[in-house]
Amino acid sequence: MFSRPYSFIFFTWRKYKRKKSRQSIPSAQSKSYTKQSALHTGYFDKKTPYLCRMIIHTAEFTCSYVDWKKCPKEHVPEYAFIGRSNVGKSSLINTLTERKGLAKISNTPGKTQCINFFSINKEWNLVDLPGYGYAKTSKKNRELWMKFTKDYLRRREQLQNVFVLIDGRIDPQNVDLDFIQWLGENGIPFSLVFTKNDKPKKTFKNIENFKETLLETWEELPVNFITSSVTNVGREDILAYIDQVNEAIANDIDLEEE
Repeated sequence: MFSRPYSFIFFTWRKYKRKKSRQSIPSAQSKSYTKQSALHTGYFDKKTPYLCRMIIHTAEFTCSYVDWKKCPKEHVPEYAFIGRSNVGKSSLINTLTERKGLAKISNTPGKTQCINFFSINKEWNLVDLPGYGYAKTSKKNRELWMKFTKDYLRRREQLQNVFVLIDGRIDPQNVDLDFIQWLGENGIPFSLVFTKNDKPKKTFKNIENFKETLLETWEELPVNFITSSVTNVGREDILAYIDQVNEAIANDIDLEEE
């Protein structure tokens, strides 16, 4: 049995930049942020690439819920994926698992309406969450989805990291920035995944703009990945990251004590 991974320095979050006119935002864990590095020296260091050893043998849909209390009781690590509607979440999940039809792809915003669990190698769970922002449904439904999604994110002990998907083709969107801020305020560990980078020359500027916008209010950038479901770029990087976290859990490594 394990608890929420606030001890993992490489993906717990940091405080807002201290400007004279700005106060730090309290954390759900410590009541005040402490500066922590997203790239823990010697454990997740992008200067020393970590070779992906993970092979996806099995990837199976197991269950869907709209109440976090009813989610599976098994104590295996969970990694959640979330983003604006039509950000390419289903395509990314299918790319990661190499299963074309595992997550259903739709052009209709708001297709994912539950907390969907997929068992990977019977060792960890990939969790597909409803998208935030615009969806072709009522305001009441959107509010309901966001409520049970936030309940899951705040309270689920098995959750190890939230991968927040950002469309690499467009300028920074307030809905993404607001959601990232909410994660930080609630002490929820997360990483960024820039999707739809099929033509890197066209997306590079937008991605850099997004990072610069974050640095206006955050001391450091989170771990981030650049992906394409067309070219499979970024697949092994994300799986390697998950592999590292799983290894840390298996070996009972507390990075905060290192």
